[in-house]
Amino acid sequence: MRGPVLFAAAVAVLGSLPRGWTGEPPGAAVILHVSSTVVSGEVPEAMPARFVLLDDDDVYVGGTNDVAFTRLDRGDVKRIEKDLERVRKIPGLGARVAFGSGATTYRLTVRKGRALDVTATGDPASAPPGLRPLAALMAQLATFDHPSLRPYRPAFYAVSAREGRLSGGCRAWSFPVPLAQALASPQPLAASLVEDWPTGASAASVCVGDKSYAVTLRPLLPGEKP
Repeated sequence: MRGPVLFAAAVAVLGSLPRGWTGEPPGAAVILHVSSTVVSGEVPEAMPARFVLLDDDDVYVGGTNDVAFTRLDRGDVKRIEKDLERVRKIPGLGARVAFGSGATTYRLTVRKGRALDVTATGDPASAPPGLRPLAALMAQLATFDHPSLRPYRPAFYAVSAREGRLSGGCRAWSFPVPLAQALASPQPLAASLVEDWPTGASAASVCVGDKSYAVTLRPLLPGEKP
């Protein structure tokens, strides 16, 4: 089973995994999650947040599996804040909007100042005039880059499991957290315990007795709980 068939099977198995979009580190001011088409065997729910700005101006930028971080200067933060003010001024902005065609979903959550929680679907480049400030900000944060970004080494990961079979071989469940707990809800694991495991959107297949499980490890930001 390969290609689209494998991907469909993985989604069916893992679709009920706790959504990565629910996690927030302490002091998060701005969070952007992006969900788009993934390759076979990837689980978007376990992908790190695409962009997180903390109150202390630290920024974390997530990829499919890993995270980079830096601290922005006040000028960079002020520019983001000005863009947010433009978004807040959009008349009648609702919690869900559509930019046009496209399968990508963006969720922007703002905790600092007047709160925002907006989910948008489609291509930001196709946004109607009234939504262009929001589309521009989401596109900017989704592709955020900075010369000072460097790899972030998480101290903990959130492990989640669901019963189901993925293609390929099986690993043994070797974590100190009981499998039953990871099946019930995401559990924290020290980074030293997952060094040879796939992380983020990449799932691992685990076999215990005659049962198989799909297991993901989402990187946790400082102070973030599963």
